[in-house]
Amino acid sequence: MEKKVKVSVVFEKNYKASTKIVVNQGGSRSGKTFSILQLLILVKAFEGTDMVFSIVRKSMPALKASAMRDFFEILKTNDMYDERNHNRTENTYMLNGNLFEFMSLDQPQKKRGAKRAYLLINEANELNLEDWVQLSLRTEKQIYLDFNPSMDEHWIYDVVIPRKDCTFIHSTYLDNLQFLPAELVREIENLKQVDENYWRIYGLGEIGQIKGLIFTNWEIVDEYPSECKWISYGLDFGFSNDPSALIKVGLNGGELYVDELIYSRGLTNPDICKWMNQLGITKVDEIIADNQPKCIYEIRQEGFNIKPTFKGPDSILTGIDILKRYRMKVTKRSVNLIRELKNYKWKEDAAGNPLNVPVDRFNHGIDGIRYVCMDRMLANRRVTRGRKLG
Repeated sequence: MEKKVKVSVVFEKNYKASTKIVVNQGGSRSGKTFSILQLLILVKAFEGTDMVFSIVRKSMPALKASAMRDFFEILKTNDMYDERNHNRTENTYMLNGNLFEFMSLDQPQKKRGAKRAYLLINEANELNLEDWVQLSLRTEKQIYLDFNPSMDEHWIYDVVIPRKDCTFIHSTYLDNLQFLPAELVREIENLKQVDENYWRIYGLGEIGQIKGLIFTNWEIVDEYPSECKWISYGLDFGFSNDPSALIKVGLNGGELYVDELIYSRGLTNPDICKWMNQLGITKVDEIIADNQPKCIYEIRQEGFNIKPTFKGPDSILTGIDILKRYRMKVTKRSVNLIRELKNYKWKEDAAGNPLNVPVDRFNHGIDGIRYVCMDRMLANRRVTRGRKLG
């Protein structure tokens, strides 16, 4: 007996799209990635064999926490998962004689691999035009892109959407309402009160323009330096609605270098410990964490050198002030942290004037950096107004 699968409006729109390229622009939790994966797994993979399906994102940690997680959830929910078909080392899965491969673009040669039948680019606005060219040239059947809009100048709008062989699909959380818990719907709709522009982008899935950015003193770099004057790790806890974020922070040549190591929802404290062990974080490495005693206690019980950050009435503004004294070098694989830096902004009054209060969104990785720098300031007693960390 066939099992009935529940699908959303977004699935139906992608299913009907027959063009070479299908662009999905949508707000937060519109179900665009999940729907495309359902289509690839339940439909496209059973239209033939010996095909390659590439699922791509800019960095592997971000891919594992998003599309890869959804992929295996769909398989298991539909009783299709077989451990024997899962190559965890190569990040591949065999389904009906077809190869599903999960690739990040951390390595340039990944873009120039063998040809594929189908391609899904998750969070496509993280990629540059060269990434797109290399991937699209090697895709024979269909290409699916999904992303949340954040700015009006991007190669997707200039190069891809105007093509005659492109279908554009716009979606919001309302298209996925039957699958969303009420608490999450309230959080999304609360953006109307938080910030008009955030609501436009992440609620309505429309193009927006971020004003009043807090940080402009940063740039993207290829690699983390081999040596730093000091290195610590900043950990911000999350779970269902907010991600847990672990950021490597180091000082080199008077500049802060930061590298996103963990950025994922649904992680328990044992999950975080397991991930840190896999990352090679030792028991002597210093971890400065959000001041949550239970979480810190459980991680410390696993032998990690973790302690809480300082929290006071002005700690957020003080931390922001410290970070503004540096040029921050952000590794190119830190895609979620880069997204935060592009969106973290000051609140505005009714007239649109910035207030000296940050909007409490897009700050999980940034908070991890702030925890480390606040701790350095207090521990060394060497930072006064206008002086940098030593």
